[in-house]
Amino acid sequence: RRVHGGLRIFPSLVCASMDQYLIPVDLPVCRLECRAAWDNLTEQERLYAHYMSLAAWEGSKIVLVQTSYESPLIFSLLQLVCAGDLTELEAAAAARGVSSEEFQQFMVFAAAFHGNCGNYKSFGDTKFVPALPVEKFRSIVESCVGFTSGQHQALINKIWEDVAEPLYSLSPRVRQLGLGSDGVSTYYTPNCTQEDAKFVQGFMDEQKLPGYNTRLFKYGSGESTRYEVRIASASKEAEGLQGTGKFTYKGVEITVIRGDYAPILAKVSAALSAAIPYAANETQKQMLQKYVESFNSGSITAHKDSQRFWIQDKGPVVETNIGFIETYRDPFGVRGEFEGFVAVVNKVMTAKFGTLVSAAERLLSLLPWPKEFEKDRFLQPDFTSLEVLTFAGSGIPAGINIPNYDEIRQTEGFKNVSLGNVLAARVNEKISFIRDEDQEMFQALMPESFEVQVGLHELLGHGSGKLLSRKENGEFNFDRNLIHPITNQLVHSWYEPGETWESKFTTIAPTYEECRAECVGIYLCTDRDVLEIFGHTGENAGDIFYINWLLMARAGLLALEFYTPETRQWRQAHMQARFAILQVMLEAGNGLVRIDESEDGKDLKIVLDRSKIESIGREAVGAFLQKLNVYKATGDSTSGREMYDRYTSVNEKFLALREVVLLHKRPRKVFVQANTVLENNGQVNLVEYEPTANDLVKSFTARFPVVDEDLMSVWASEKELQRMQ
Repeated sequence: RRVHGGLRIFPSLVCASMDQYLIPVDLPVCRLECRAAWDNLTEQERLYAHYMSLAAWEGSKIVLVQTSYESPLIFSLLQLVCAGDLTELEAAAAARGVSSEEFQQFMVFAAAFHGNCGNYKSFGDTKFVPALPVEKFRSIVESCVGFTSGQHQALINKIWEDVAEPLYSLSPRVRQLGLGSDGVSTYYTPNCTQEDAKFVQGFMDEQKLPGYNTRLFKYGSGESTRYEVRIASASKEAEGLQGTGKFTYKGVEITVIRGDYAPILAKVSAALSAAIPYAANETQKQMLQKYVESFNSGSITAHKDSQRFWIQDKGPVVETNIGFIETYRDPFGVRGEFEGFVAVVNKVMTAKFGTLVSAAERLLSLLPWPKEFEKDRFLQPDFTSLEVLTFAGSGIPAGINIPNYDEIRQTEGFKNVSLGNVLAARVNEKISFIRDEDQEMFQALMPESFEVQVGLHELLGHGSGKLLSRKENGEFNFDRNLIHPITNQLVHSWYEPGETWESKFTTIAPTYEECRAECVGIYLCTDRDVLEIFGHTGENAGDIFYINWLLMARAGLLALEFYTPETRQWRQAHMQARFAILQVMLEAGNGLVRIDESEDGKDLKIVLDRSKIESIGREAVGAFLQKLNVYKATGDSTSGREMYDRYTSVNEKFLALREVVLLHKRPRKVFVQANTVLENNGQVNLVEYEPTANDLVKSFTARFPVVDEDLMSVWASEKELQRMQ
């Protein structure tokens, strides 16, 4: 260690291939355009959107705690350093020897950090570190007003003491999220392994304790091992709430407590309560009340009830959702990352999706499995196109199908949303791995093709399929004489009471389900009625599904960026799914698709024969899709995992192709979002920012306090437990 200017400096821990852990200065920043949608809202709707946005942003601080030991510290440090005028900060840093390029590297790191809600990429789960030397990073920190004035100098010194080493560390284990030696995850303490997660999951299944809003902490080792399951809630009181206390499971002590993220969730609940007077109807009010109950008590039952009211709230002008939703980033696949969104309905595009919903039952009958493996009754969902005002979490998807609770999805319904202004945000540049003769059409039709894929993926992908199960009373929800379409024998597996899709398929559940939904999209996108709903007819219809299939094949190749050869692990659920689909296309043979390598070995081109998509391609994807669905329906995780592992294993040929893919890697775009501000006169204004790294950072310093005591108190309470030894 060296000491300079009151701040201790740790040398950067580097690795052989540093570039993949750095954010380039040309990071694409896109503005999430929502002004037109906002201007059409009434004052009541604006107030509702404001408080729901406040709840979402407050809750997003939980993601920092869920991501890494150092993320809350980096966030706190950036708030302190960037709180003043950034032009003045750059000038002060220049006086300390920081070049313009180095300052921009600092700002790009800060923008990427905020865009991913932590220092691991939300799409790929790889760590990224500042590109500028640690000494120059320190110089910028020392240049901020809070440090030079002395107002926050002691706090900055303390944060730096704790964050400097993990901020730059690229030791093998911390390069990616994972469990045990495969990576890091603060859903668990660093001493937890897959075996620990599996053992405690057995206890949670027995207790019928959902994992969505929990974390797992391990104490001791060997015979002295004990576990603590922490449930997220504003209240730490367990009185009258089932499931907390001390238990013994197979001779091991397991304690279940409430109060994880308590001060943060208290702020979330307060914002939700403030939104209630501005709700559009009684259903929205009841939804908000259940949200508050859930976040105060930690009750997933209450959150499920909130989702029941949510799916009943058809066609709201302002659409929202919030909670511990997606399990993609949990290495064990059962714990949900916090997210919240607020959006305004796009009526024109929503009308198209409404027509697709009306055609859903006919389209479901085209899917390649017997009707007994489909829901008994298709519950027509709300399907809306939204202009996002706020999306607070680690990343912004193109579409959403929720709730994820199987018992609600199977018998009560769900909602689909397509995020229109996310789909529309683009950076114009030549597309890698696409032949020159396909470039113009690909560029022109990619947004519209993806729009069709998102619609089918969300509505008929995630919205299809029945889970065969035995009820608590012993009755089955299917005919026991049902024949398995793959084995041609009687169905011999199903879901028992208390078992869920996630608890059966665990680590592969998120990617397996994304693969199933993506397959539904490309399988049905050749249907001319579907294409006509989206306004595509004649030759244009053929162009759309050609580009959609080409888009999927390219995504399967790009997926190699998200595979780690050292651990043989995939780091992103959707990309693993798309790699599997590419393998299905290649396996189909007959010239459907091939990957051509350039003479110098530094480029690749995907060649797709459009004349074979509707015959060879569709047949191959259909056969694969049938297996995906039937194994899921019957809870046959053994067969499902065996098949899925086979299609997602990366052989020597594709490891070589991966090197070429990495040569063409481009940073994923981040979004700068507007803020809503409640003025003294009671009106809410929308404050927008330019699509630059500096303005993205400004949006966060305006959104959150300079010193967030709630976040720091949560971090401090588990500092010693989460520190890597």
